Parts: sequence; C-alpha cells; structure tokens
Amino acid sequence: MGNFKTIISMMSGTSIDSIDACLVKIFDDLSFEVVDSYSLQYPSEIRERLFLLANNQGSIKDVCFMNFVVGEMFAKCANVLIKKHGKVDFISSHGQTICHIPFDEEIGGIKTKSTLQIGDISVISQKTGVTTIGDFRTKDIAAGGQGAPLVPFADKILFGLDKNRLIQNIGGISNVTVLSKDCDIFAFDNGVGNMLIDYFVNKLFGLPFDKDGEIAASGNIDELWLDSLLNEPYYAIFPPKTTGRELFNNEYAEKIFLSAPNKKEDVISTITALTARVIADSYKNFIFPKTSIDEVVLGGGGAYNKALISYLQKYLPQLTIKTHSDFGIPDKLKEAIAFAYLGYFTMENKPNNVPSCTGANTPVVMGKISIA
Repeated sequence: MGNFKTIISMMSGTSIDSIDACLVKIFDDLSFEVVDSYSLQYPSEIRERLFLLANNQGSIKDVCFMNFVVGEMFAKCANVLIKKHGKVDFISSHGQTICHIPFDEEIGGIKTKSTLQIGDISVISQKTGVTTIGDFRTKDIAAGGQGAPLVPFADKILFGLDKNRLIQNIGGISNVTVLSKDCDIFAFDNGVGNMLIDYFVNKLFGLPFDKDGEIAASGNIDELWLDSLLNEPYYAIFPPKTTGRELFNNEYAEKIFLSAPNKKEDVISTITALTARVIADSYKNFIFPKTSIDEVVLGGGGAYNKALISYLQKYLPQLTIKTHSDFGIPDKLKEAIAFAYLGYFTMENKPNNVPSCTGANTPVVMGKISIA
C-alpha cells in the first residue's frame, strides 16, 4: 500500500446532534484504513443555538460568536484523538452548515448561490497545532455549482464501478450517488431524510429519534396525508439539486402538522414512509430512466431505522438493499471518511469536486487551508 497520510476528518450534519471524527490513513493507491473514531455530542445549549441559526433565527452577532464556539468544539473533538494517537498530518473539517442557498438569488446585478459552514478552521488549527482544511463548498459554488453534494467524489473511490450501485445516505436530508457503467456519475439530494422524523418524535414523544423505527412500526401510514406531503415542489425538480433546513425546517414541520392524523404513532409512521417514498420516487423519476441498478447501499442514521428500511423495500421490491457496513465502512463514519478524501486531494492540489453532481462549470480544488 506504500506511503500514507494520517488524517482526522470531522463532520456534523443537518441533524446537529454530534461531531463525528474519524482518524484515517489514506494510502498512495487511495485505499484507506480507519484507525479510530470519536463522537462529541453538542451541549444542549449549543445545539439549541445552532438549531435557531439553521432555522434562520438569530443575529449577525450570533453567527459570529457561534463560528468560534463551533471551532472550539471541533478542536476539542480532534484533540481527543490527537491525545490518544499523537500528531496527524492534517485535519479535514466539513464544519456545521447553518445556511445553504443552492439556487441563484440576485442583488445589484449580481446573481449567485451561497452557503455558510461555521466552525472556523483557524480556531481548529490553533487549538490543535495541526494544519486544518475546511470550507469546501464555496469554491464549487464560485465555479457555478451548488456546493453539494460533495460525498460522491469519495463514493466513486470507495465503491468503484464493478456493479451499478446507488449509494444512499439518509441523514437529516437524504442524498444519493449514482455509480453506473451506463452513465456519468451523478448525485442529488432526494429530499427530506431523518429531519422531519426526528422533529415529530421529539414533539410528540419527547425523544431525540425513533430508535430502530419502533414507533413508526407501531403505527399505520395515513395514505391521504402522505400523498399531500409528496406534492412538495422540490421533489419534482430535476437534478442537480440540493436542499436542507432552509426548506425542511421547524416552520415547514408545523405547517404540514396542521393536516396530520390524530394518532401520534400514525404521524411517525407516515413521516417515515414519506422519506422512503421520496427516495423511491426519485429513483423512478431521475435514475431508472438513465440506468439499471443492481443494489442500493444505505448509510447514515436512517440505515438503523428498521421501519424505514422495510418501507424502502416495499417501494423498491426489485432492488437488493445493503448497508455501508457490508463494505467494511461504518455507517456513522462514511461522510467523515469522505471528507478525509476531499482534504487529501486539497493537500495534493488536485480537483475534488464532481461537476456532473454539483452542476459546476469546471473541476476545482475545493477547501481552504489554515497552516498550524
């Protein structure tokens, strides 16, 4: 396998529950080895403040302050692994997205998309003593892309093209990468993932999430409500496309709750089925017309939701469903591993976006570097 770089890669997604850090070796032949991992939960008061920002509630002062607070949290997470294993070559950080606007807006004759991930890399590099790479999405947007999805770059390396596969992540938002011999790699956000499930489980049952999908399994799908939810215009947009809390936020959840069924369990069952239907329908509308598919590989928190997986199998009976763990990739660490590859290519000064996935005009080297 030859020479390697030792990297701490860190990720915190739209669920805003924890920072997942992965200590990984990437070898010259682009194979990898996970050495260790660590997850750091956000303290409740920090998580609550981040939720407010992600739901467009907060001042410029809040954004300024939380940029440094999150930077301190990411550094704290990385230092646990550094203390245990010693210095690493560099840190690759996704940061915490608080705003992502993937479609052009115009002001003063300037049209642009925009995105903001906080958790300043200068704070991380200073507090860890390790060179840190971050803020990947902005370069892709500057090149005309949507700044997402970025993980498909690593998916192609990790899974190859020996079969026609869909790499399906179900985090707060669901996103899929299409790896096929029949067409260029492409990817997009299917739509809502665990975000609405978690919201309603917390609202109705006081729990952070539906463990193993047990609540969903105890209820029934309200088909009328489900059909109305599927009318969300985002689902009909052709890729490339991305979405997030800018659309599927607390206000959105409360609006759709007005027409929800009376039984609490049925709400969770239907919202869980919504995620499965959104994924299945996106395959039928945007993927199957382009290529046949042999299997789906699930990752993210949704891979642990048995009810969600059973709904997916119901809506996609022709497909074999596997998980990342079947390929030796821990479900919870997949995106952190992906950002290790993105950082590796940044340090090599090689392009690390996939224009066919993001809509960028050209390949670019994403990522800013803060030297320790």
